[in-house]
Amino acid sequence: MSDYKRLSPNLAVAGQIQPGELEDIARQGFHTVINNRPDNEGDDQPSSETLEQAARAAGLAYYHLPVTPGEISDTDILGFAGLMQQSRGPVLAFCRTGNRSSSLWALSESARTDPKTLIATADQAGYDLSKQEARLQQRWRAGPAAQPHPGHSAATTWDVLVVGGGAGGLAAAASLLKRRPSLTIAVIEPADTHYYQPAWTLVGGGAFDPADTARPMASVMPRGVKWIQSRVEAFVPEQNQVVLDDGGRVSYRMLVAAPGLELHLDGVEGLRDSLGRNGVTSNYLFEYAPYTWQCVRDLHQGRALFTQPPMPIKCAGAPQKALYLSCDHWRRQHRLSNIDVRFHNAGGVLFGVETFVPPLMEYMRRYQVGLNFNSTLKAVDAGARKAWFVDTDADGNRQEREEAFDMLHVTPPQRAPRCVRDSALANDAGWLDADPDTLRHNRFENVFAIGDASGTGNAKTAAAVRKQAPVVAVNLLATLDGKPMSGRYQGYGACPLTVEKGKVILAEFGYQGALQPSFPLDPTKARSSYWWLKSKAMPRIYFDLMLKGREWLTG
Repeated sequence: MSDYKRLSPNLAVAGQIQPGELEDIARQGFHTVINNRPDNEGDDQPSSETLEQAARAAGLAYYHLPVTPGEISDTDILGFAGLMQQSRGPVLAFCRTGNRSSSLWALSESARTDPKTLIATADQAGYDLSKQEARLQQRWRAGPAAQPHPGHSAATTWDVLVVGGGAGGLAAAASLLKRRPSLTIAVIEPADTHYYQPAWTLVGGGAFDPADTARPMASVMPRGVKWIQSRVEAFVPEQNQVVLDDGGRVSYRMLVAAPGLELHLDGVEGLRDSLGRNGVTSNYLFEYAPYTWQCVRDLHQGRALFTQPPMPIKCAGAPQKALYLSCDHWRRQHRLSNIDVRFHNAGGVLFGVETFVPPLMEYMRRYQVGLNFNSTLKAVDAGARKAWFVDTDADGNRQEREEAFDMLHVTPPQRAPRCVRDSALANDAGWLDADPDTLRHNRFENVFAIGDASGTGNAKTAAAVRKQAPVVAVNLLATLDGKPMSGRYQGYGACPLTVEKGKVILAEFGYQGALQPSFPLDPTKARSSYWWLKSKAMPRIYFDLMLKGREWLTG
């Protein structure tokens, strides 16, 4: 591929390229390709999906920003500027002839560069921008301050602002871009690393490499979005803005709130200082899940306590999963009879969906677990190896008791982040006040909720996000276009209960515990195939499908 025209040190433009040319484009030093041509514009035009596959195979980043000839909008200009800002150069942009790409470049630069210079540069490359002269002059006279730009100040109004770079935020952003690539989308996320949290239970059971649960945030951020690496301090929905930790503000037309939840470590006295020593651990934190496995391996006799706090929590089955995998290891090592295993559950039932209680109770009996319902962890002292619980009887009477331990796996109490709890977006319980069916906020029609911070009453699982993302995308775009919402979420959540190493009970259910199985099999039976699904297939589905807007089994 040599028929390209250089417009700047970081950008060249070209006419239609073919999949077989992309390897040569990479060899010539380009790192990013931007396709400005809508699909099906010409009979001999390869699809964007085909080009993207070839680009990735050649090691190139690929973005599709389709622009209709003669209809370049301010949103298109902003989108192109954002891609140029975030992309590794040199960049090759193309359309049918290269003229649209040249026009996008000139218009995106017009607030800072004299139109005569832009027109002359394009003319030398063989592109006539005379039809854009009036618009270039207008933007030039207005200056940078009056122009939209891809930065993160209140002067920029994003089509969609996503708060949170976890499963919910990234899946929603990817689903939106798949449906409408021209959207300007920014994701606010302070973290450098994205974690696949569902595998931390397996890490704690010695069945998964902790390194495989962590990826650089930049590697999972959907192509075509602007990543604003900051923390949201406050939501201001009345002004369609959020406030960042540096005091700056970001404006939006539509908001996707996906901040996740926070582990309220200080809700248990002494827990923060106890974690990671003298057998006190938690699979709910990346840094302590490997310590769980160490504690399990090292325990030959004594007492092991496992706790579950008041609901809601993310992955409601995870406290039990830690127990089952630990007990299975001790059983296989012929130690279980020497270990007093106790489960302290702040709730009154073993599992919230009645169908799955009998098979889970069978495993509790198999592992000889002492069950303590309505028993809430109040405090822990790792140095003394003691924990204190508050037990509540049927009449509401409360009594505190002390228990010694050799190992203590704690599921911390959980709540929505402060920026949600203190905002107008919160319901009375402090969670995002979203409609359970449409996932749109009950008071602010340009706000949608997804993921763990939502107060819709569904199980807080990554599987729930897989079903929620397309609903949010469809309904957000309908709202943006002034049309009725058609997407409906039925509360789906999934809990792969790892009852032993190599076997899983796959609990899938919706609102009010209604069963929603994906497979025509008895859902109460532990299966090795579901272990494969949990340990092998689900991480790939998560990274390669859900986070990239490829909606598999979401109907």
